[in-house]
Amino acid sequence: MDIGWWRNNGALWPVLYALFLGQVVSFLMSLMSFTSSLVANLGVDTPLTLSFFSYLALALVYGSILLYRRHKLLVPWYWYVILGFVDVQGNYLVNKAYQYSSITSVTLLDCWTVAWVIVLTWFFLGTRYSLWQFFGAALCVVGLGLVLVSDAGVGGGGGSKPLLGDVLVIAGTLFFAMSNVGEEFCVKKKDRIEVVAMLGLFGTLVSVCQIAILERESLESVTWSAEIILSFAGYGLATFMFYTLVPFVLKMSGATMFNLSILTSDMWAVVIRIFFYHQQVDWLYYLSFAIVVVGLIIYSKIEKEGVPVPALEDGNLNVQYQAITEEESAES
Repeated sequence: MDIGWWRNNGALWPVLYALFLGQVVSFLMSLMSFTSSLVANLGVDTPLTLSFFSYLALALVYGSILLYRRHKLLVPWYWYVILGFVDVQGNYLVNKAYQYSSITSVTLLDCWTVAWVIVLTWFFLGTRYSLWQFFGAALCVVGLGLVLVSDAGVGGGGGSKPLLGDVLVIAGTLFFAMSNVGEEFCVKKKDRIEVVAMLGLFGTLVSVCQIAILERESLESVTWSAEIILSFAGYGLATFMFYTLVPFVLKMSGATMFNLSILTSDMWAVVIRIFFYHQQVDWLYYLSFAIVVVGLIIYSKIEKEGVPVPALEDGNLNVQYQAITEEESAES
């Protein structure tokens, strides 16, 4: 009887493992939000420099592994240039938003990535979604809209210019969506080590160029202290682990499980805001969170598995995604 139980529930363990990894990623994401917000509160306005050390660490560690392997790139280098560029812009805009908005608003508005991914995959990858999936995504947008209402003055979202911060986050999530779509494609079809190494390499190069143009004066004006250095180190370590584990989650369970897992980071952000910043959290935040949870559950419940990933050969993206349709009538 015990043997039969293990046979019947053998598939449960990979799911639990994926859930565990997802929660580790969620916790790391909350640490990234906390340290980035802490750097902003210390008066340091260097979002590009903040993420530079993370990209550098990824390039050094995973680039060394890639050099040791000594094989050709499985994906043309210019795709990685694009991937590195959009990822840097996403990190820059979101980290910049902490200068103007609260940690809770930034982490909740991160869920806009889901909506952007739907739009991008629809137009560029040919993915088709069911009406229930659109309904779930619409609920997420409604919930996130309540954050904007609260930050406009109903609840006082915190920060010097909360609406500007919200706009920066939403723009940043567009770049994150492009990065996630590209990274998931590369991870599922190619090599995880190569993807992370090249993301780190080109992320470092793009960051250096933008720091020289946009952030040189701000960086020179920073009065370094032990608290600032520790905050930078904490962000770098959390981000390094985040980028290390994300490909595992994407490859094991796809974007849906990933998005559901990192949703819990919003509640960590609420805890951080209450206990570390001693800020009041408006009731609209809790309502927003509940609506977003319901929307994502509806979206993920309908999502089909096994949608084939298009081939990428010699730089040509041959997109032939199968349509995601309604649930089979036999399943109802």
